[in-house]
Order: sequence, then structure tokens, then C-alpha cells
Amino acid sequence: MALPEASDADRPRQFSTDVPARLERLPWGRFHTLVVVALGITWILDGLEVTLAGSVAGALKESPALHFSDRDVGLAGSAYLLGAVLGALFFGWLTDRLGRKKLFFTTIVVYLTATALTGLSWSGWTFWLFRFLTGAGIGGEYTAINSTIQELVPARYRGFTDLVINGSFWIGAALGAGTAIVLLDPHVIDPEIGWRACFLIGAALGLVIFLMRMWIPESPRWLALHGREAEAQAVAESIEERFRRAGHDLAPIGANAAIRLKARSHTPLKEVFVTLFRSHRQRTLVGLALMAAQAFFYNAIFFTYALVLTKFYGVSSSDVGWYILPFALGNFLGPVILGRLFDSLGRRVMIATTYALSGVLLVACGALFAAGLLSASGQTLAWMVIFFFASPAASAAYLTVSETFPLEIRALAIAVFYAVGTGLGGVVAPVLFGSLIESGSRASVFAGYAFGAALMIGAAIVAALFAVRAERKPLEEVATPLSAVT
Repeated sequence: MALPEASDADRPRQFSTDVPARLERLPWGRFHTLVVVALGITWILDGLEVTLAGSVAGALKESPALHFSDRDVGLAGSAYLLGAVLGALFFGWLTDRLGRKKLFFTTIVVYLTATALTGLSWSGWTFWLFRFLTGAGIGGEYTAINSTIQELVPARYRGFTDLVINGSFWIGAALGAGTAIVLLDPHVIDPEIGWRACFLIGAALGLVIFLMRMWIPESPRWLALHGREAEAQAVAESIEERFRRAGHDLAPIGANAAIRLKARSHTPLKEVFVTLFRSHRQRTLVGLALMAAQAFFYNAIFFTYALVLTKFYGVSSSDVGWYILPFALGNFLGPVILGRLFDSLGRRVMIATTYALSGVLLVACGALFAAGLLSASGQTLAWMVIFFFASPAASAAYLTVSETFPLEIRALAIAVFYAVGTGLGGVVAPVLFGSLIESGSRASVFAGYAFGAALMIGAAIVAALFAVRAERKPLEEVATPLSAVT
């Protein structure tokens, strides 16, 4: 007996939209600059948070309220990263269901509240708890912000823009280092008050960012994919009008530029799983390799940077910021100078090259460290050179996982890769290296560096073989939307 056919009312509504094409034809303008500033500043916040956490390590150990050991400092770093992992997964899932705009407001509120409470911590467990919640806010920011920026920036600017935005983490790192220099100086302020003030500054910046985002529209691509075509067209028209008022003549949209979609309210988790691990399993392999390697590499070194300086080089905790400033400069210059090559030479070549160079240079630097041939200044200079290449490599990992999967699951895909990569490489690394440093053995620390280098070189091989050539291609061409009608 034949089954009854579904009625027209039961079938998903189909429609055509030219919203992606309208966004792709736009030149770079003030609109894009404001989006990058208001949303991309998240990475500055993260850099501020991570640097402060590292810079205040000495003050936390001397705090009468906390009495932290080296391992406790590493545990605080892991609590922050664990919060970022779980926050990315939860808020990433909500971002794909509820929209980009709702979530990038929610996550900034979580962040600024939690970091303010960190500055008011009265015991070790409250400090770890509030660092966990701060990380949850930042992890949620990664998913909502990466998705929005990817969907608003034209393809020909996407690689460079994404790398520079991620590289702006190091502007925050420099701000954090400068802040720590002043607020941890016992001649200026009581260190017990100083380290608390460091985190309260982050909360104040979060409030400013909240206000800056008030004018940013919802992603018209997200609106279109969820069947809200009229709203998507209205947002696209308002963006275009900004350019016309600025004197830009916009090219007409081609007759074949529209794509046909089936409206959907959300994407079932089963379909997300099938897309990641069956339909695009090769891309998933690349994303996991890149994210895990860079997470271990960065978090192992940067979260314990202050401990290395104080433990092996006798640097005062109040002077750590002076060494972080040049380190941050090298990290920021890498994406700025090399970023455009990711759009010209291409993703595969540049990702493989930067990952491989980072690993090789880390082994060389680690060997010099183990042999005791570096001073504190020499160690800092070596880190500057290594992370000039490692910074665009790490940023390229975020670029890869945010542009190579369908728009319907973009935020959750970013969250999954960030969570797995950070869980495998990031959460374990600070505690592991905290223990290695606490042992006082240079050989043990070098073994940790060698492992991180091996991960980076392995990821470089994976990228050279399998990375997607997504340069200068619209998102819908890089990964066909799940709701597309073929």
C-alpha cells in the first residue's frame, strides 16, 4: 500500500535569495571597519585576560587570601580554558539556533560579570570558579563573533581580516602587560589590591564593548538561511545604503547570483554529526589537527611564561610585563605582515609553512633553553621569532574551522573544534607545564616543548595534504549550505 505524499503545507518552504551575492560585491568600507572593531575587540579582551592571569602569577602566590603554588596557578589557567570549552559548546549551539546578535550580547555580559567577580575573589576555589565563568564568556564570544565576522566580510578580504582580528589578541596582551607593570609595582600600589584591579579593568572594558555593539545588525546570511528572507533583504539594503551614502557605486547583481534554499528553524544535532564526521570528515581531520596543535603550543608556553621567567631567570613578578611586551609585538606583527599571503598564495601553502616553521624553531629554542645558553632577554627574543610564525598559524586554525563548514552549523562547528582542540591541547597543557616548571628541571621543560613542536609539525603535514583552498571564495562556494536546493 502506497504511503500518502506529504502535502505542500508539510514541505519546507523554498525561496531564492541573493543576499550572499549582495554582501560579496561590497568594497571594504566604514561598515566593515566598525564591525571589526566592535566584534573583533573580543580577542583584545582575551589577550588581556590571559596576560593578566600570567602576569599576576607571582602576586597570586604571595596573596594572603590565596597562597597559590605554581601548580595552583596552572590550575587557574586550566579552569579558564575548561570554561571556554564548555561555554563555546553551549553558546555555539545557541548561536546557530537563536542568531548571532542575541548571543554576542549574552556572552559579553557573562564575561564582564565573571571577570569583575574574579577581582573580588576571597579564596582559591572562588578564584577558580570565576575564572571558569570568565572563560565560558570568552568561549561563547569566539563562536558568535567568528560566525558574524565571516558572514559580513567579503571573500577577497576574509583571510587577512580574520588573521589580523585573531592577532589583535596580542594588543590585549600588551595592554595586560602594561597594566600589570603599573598595578603590580609595590611602590605604586599594594600588590594584593593591584592584581584585583587588573581584572576589574577587564570588566570595565567589557561594558564599553557592550555599548559599541548596539548598532550591529543580525547576520543577513543567518536570517536568510532561517527563512526570514524579508528581514535579510532589509538588513542587506540598509548595509548597501551606507555605501551609497559614502559615494560608492555598487555593481548590479547578476541574474544567476541567487541561491535557492529550504527554510529551516534549526539544524538537528544528528545532521551536525553526519556533516562533520561523514560528509566533511576530511575537513574535520584538518580542523582537529590544527586546533589541537596550536592550543597545546600556545597554552603550554604562554600560560606559564611568567613562571619560566621567575623560576629559571630570577625575574621579579612585577617586571614580567616588560618581557611580555616584545613577545606580544612579535605575535601581532606575524598576522599583519603575513596575513595577505593567506589570500594570495593560498590557505594550504601558508598554513603548512607557518605550522612547520613554528615547530622547528621551538625545538631549536628549547634546546638552547635546556643547555642554559639563553638569558631572560635572549629567551624573549627567541619567543618573538617563533611566535611571529606561530601567531598567524594559530589564527589560521580559527579561520579554517569557521569558513570550511556549512553556514547552518558554523557557530557549533567552531565550538566543537575549539572545544576538542582546547580540551586535548589547552586544558592539560598549563597544568602539565606548571608541574614541569615546578620540578626545576630544564630537561623536563624541554621535553614538553619538543612534544608541542611535534604536534605543530604533524599539523603542518596534515594541512599540506588536505587543507581546503578557500581563498577568495564565497562561503557558499567553499561549503554548500545544508538547506540549499540542488
